[in-house]
Amino acid sequence: MRTVRTECLDWTLIWNRRHLQRVLTRYLEHYNTGRPHRGIGLQTPLPGTAAPVSTMPVAGSVERVDVLGGLIHEYRRAA
Repeated sequence: MRTVRTECLDWTLIWNRRHLQRVLTRYLEHYNTGRPHRGIGLQTPLPGTAAPVSTMPVAGSVERVDVLGGLIHEYRRAA
């Protein structure tokens, strides 16, 4: 509860219940598939669509993907 509040809800103006559900659904998707967790060796609880950082090539450009309208940024190697 504290993580979703400090990383998401403290920074977002929620308009109604439908908006809250949409924001929480997207945040949980990011939290479980895109955010590394120290307690499990910087892995994600659920496998994501992107390749793990350790298997990505060193060369190449990096692209930023905005989550929740830019509140959270995810970075991955550009194809």
